[in-house]
Amino acid sequence: MSRALNDHAGGTLFGVALNYQGLLHEHLERFSQPPYQKPPVKPVLFIKTPNTRNQHDGAVEHPAGERLQPGPALAVVIGKRASRVSEAQALEHVAGYTIANEFSLPEDSYYRPAVKAKCRDGFCALGPVLVPVAEVADPQALTIKLLVNGQVVQENTTANQVRSVARLIAELSEFMTLDVGDVLLTGTPEGRVDVQPGDRVDIEISGLGRLTNHIVAPQEARP
Repeated sequence: MSRALNDHAGGTLFGVALNYQGLLHEHLERFSQPPYQKPPVKPVLFIKTPNTRNQHDGAVEHPAGERLQPGPALAVVIGKRASRVSEAQALEHVAGYTIANEFSLPEDSYYRPAVKAKCRDGFCALGPVLVPVAEVADPQALTIKLLVNGQVVQENTTANQVRSVARLIAELSEFMTLDVGDVLLTGTPEGRVDVQPGDRVDIEISGLGRLTNHIVAPQEARP
């Protein structure tokens, strides 16, 4: 993680699930069945705990006996305290953008927080740099690519997000204050894939660079 990113993105890591149209559509039938009553009408939130923090070129331990999936996401770093801000003013509270790899075990339910799936050590890589908000003309026009061992396995665009960056900030700040340094992970698209020890995982977002992580066997990631 670059010094600028480390200095500016040390707050709480807030994640948003089901924020891509394709992913939400895939789950519509499930949301019509118990224990759900209907599709979500508000952002589906989760938190990445401090132990999940990782960085560019960092190792990610593959949990023994589990499946591991990378999650490409646009990360928004808050630069000005946001409390009950309007959608029109929301981007004034952004310091900049970076890339996140929101690693997770496969999720089969959105009914309860997926702590065991999402909050393992090193499961949230950020980097490589913080790109100032002024250098990103439109956060809803960014191409996102996931590469495994150099091959593109997932591609999407932030234009397909259910809620824009500005709308997310407005809706979240309506009921909780976003502080300077907080990071908002704006969602991963449909089409997640499994990775294995020895794999190199890259995420590219247009204008933000490339974030690289290396998947290792459990014993390799420990001191």
